[in-house]
Parts: sequence; structure tokens; C-alpha cells
Amino acid sequence: MTESQVQAALSHFEKLIREQNERSENIKKQGDFTDYKALDKIIIGVCGGDGIGPIITKESARVLEFLLKPDVDSGKIEFKEIDGLTIENRIKALKAIPDDVMEELKSCHVILKGPTTTPQAGGDMPNIESANVAMRKALDLFANVRPVKIPEEGIDWTFFRENTEGAYAVGSKGINITDDLAMDFVVTTTEGSQRIAKLAYEYARNNKKDRVSIIQKANIIKTTDGKFLNLAKEIGKDYPEITTDEWYIDITTAKLIDKKRRKDFKVFVLPNLYGDIITDEAAEFMGGVGTAGSANIGKKYAMFEAIHGSAPRMINEGRGRFADPCSMLRASVMLLSHIGKQAEADKLERALDICMYEEKKYQITGREDGCTCEEFGNYVMETLSNL
Repeated sequence: MTESQVQAALSHFEKLIREQNERSENIKKQGDFTDYKALDKIIIGVCGGDGIGPIITKESARVLEFLLKPDVDSGKIEFKEIDGLTIENRIKALKAIPDDVMEELKSCHVILKGPTTTPQAGGDMPNIESANVAMRKALDLFANVRPVKIPEEGIDWTFFRENTEGAYAVGSKGINITDDLAMDFVVTTTEGSQRIAKLAYEYARNNKKDRVSIIQKANIIKTTDGKFLNLAKEIGKDYPEITTDEWYIDITTAKLIDKKRRKDFKVFVLPNLYGDIITDEAAEFMGGVGTAGSANIGKKYAMFEAIHGSAPRMINEGRGRFADPCSMLRASVMLLSHIGKQAEADKLERALDICMYEEKKYQITGREDGCTCEEFGNYVMETLSNL
């Protein structure tokens, strides 16, 4: 390693430190959460993404418009279609989110977003950042919230994953110091850790959940995970009626498949990377990532999405119309609840339970032996009409 290589790495690291310190200071300046009841009109952005994203997003928006027709007709809710988040447009702009698309996103209060393709390092495409990560950072969507419920197995989990820090905060800004040495960076701030922990405990209190589990690896990742753990525990002291426990991420993944112990978990709060991994594991209990939705919550904006990818193979094989909209529809339930439409959220959740698990008149297989995305959407709306 040469002295010039060391200095280049130090300069790179200094830039990241200043950038993240500025972000930390900006968090402190934020106001309160958006009060949707006080808005004259709620604008819902419908951003299809790429791959199967536009197909399943369009279908979910169609179901939402069906449910919210009185509010749409009266002008209280507006659906705004946002194009341009395809991998082709992002490569052309050499940006995770092109500037014009970002402005459109910022003109909405909440966003229903389809999956997007993220280029893999070392592949044929430019190494641009994940659109999801970029959107979460730009709109400060600091909380990724994923519920997993299977009553017959005693599973009722809600995950609060910190969305803007950890290993993903500067995940595209690591450095190859030499041909033999590469480094990435993990970011943990006081403000970022406190606000995700507080949101988790507030949810637990408001929903009568008696346990919050702090998931980390503070015995090994002592500085950043240790900070996250200690700050979350401090927040927990303000909620004496709630039991706080702490688990290392590796043993947590094991205990989720322990039929006796997994019933004890209620609310999880955890850093970004661990949350990304473990929520996909948890979704498998409900039937896979195609069955669960995801909310990304900030104080000003919120984004709701499927938790699976863009499935380019389905498009390449001409099977896009058979894509499964269930994950997006589950995310739509969370969107309705977030904007204060709880009755509609409950109704859609009930209709999905009937369509997916009880009647199952239409089966989605991803192929011609199953129903199309549109046919399943029609089935959901038909079920809603009968509730």
C-alpha cells in the first residue's frame, strides 16, 4: 500500500463523515408527522418501477381507487401516475432516481411503489445505487414496517427496521483502497436510533403489545450495534408496561423457527441490514415474500411497496400478466391505515384473507395454469363488494 493510496482513502472517508454529520444535523430539525386529516387533498403517487412492477402496481392502484371512489370523486384523494423509474431511465441518467422522477415523488404525500431492479456490482450495468435506498434517504423514510400474522400458529409479529442508516447508508460509497483491500462503512446516529426505537415502542403501546425485542450483534459489532442497542434500551425505559429484551441477530433467526419460543416475540426493532434479512425469513411463514407488504414511514412522506423484486425473468419469458399482486395489495392495506382510512384497510385485509387463504377461487401460479394479475384484482373487488 502506497502513501498516496492511504491519503486517497482518508480523503474519501472524510467526505463521508461530513456528509453523514450533515444528515444527522438535518434529522434534528424535522417537525412533526404529516396530519392527513388536516389536508384538503391527499395525493397518492403510483410509481410502477420496472419488471413486473408496473403490472402489480397498476392493479393495486385500481383496487385502491375502487375502495376510495367516494373520496376520489369528491376530490379529497388524487391518484398521480409517476413513470420513469425503470432501470433503462436510471442507467441513462446514471442516477438511482432521475431528477424529474424525484420531483414527482416529492409532490405526493404517500407513494405506492413497484419493485425496481438494482444493478449488481461487477455486472454489465453501471453500479448505480438502489432506487429503494435512494428514495428512503431522499424522503427520509426512516422506518420500514412489516407485519407478519398467522393466528393459527400464534405468530403476530411487527418489525421496525431502521431504514436509512447501518450498512446501507453509504452502501454504494465503499472504497477499493488497493487491489487487495476494499472497505465499506456502517453508520449509526443518535437521532436515527432513537426515532426508530420510539416509533416501535409507541406502536407497541398503542396496539397493546407487551414486548419489544432489540435485535443486534453488539457483542461483535461493538461500536455501531452497541450504540443502537443502548439507545433503544434507554427509550424502552419510558415504557415501563412493556418488556424489553435483546437478542443477537444470529440466534433470532434460529428462534423464529422454534415453534415454542417464536410465539413470545411481538415487536422487533433492528438495524437496516439485519431487518432486511430477517423480514424476508419471517415472510416465508405467511407463504413467501409475495404475500407480505411493506411500509416505509417518514415524518413528511410515506412509501408502500411489495417486498419482492422486479422479476425480470417473468417479463423476458412473456409471463408478466401472470404476476402476483398480493404483496402490493398487502402494502395497500398499510397505506390505507396510514392515511386514516382504517375501515377501508380492514375491509381490504379481510378480502385478501378470503381470496388468498379461504375461498381461493382464483390461484396465482405465475404461469398460464393460474389466473392473471387483472383477474385476481377483479376477484378482490368482487369480494369487497360482498363484504
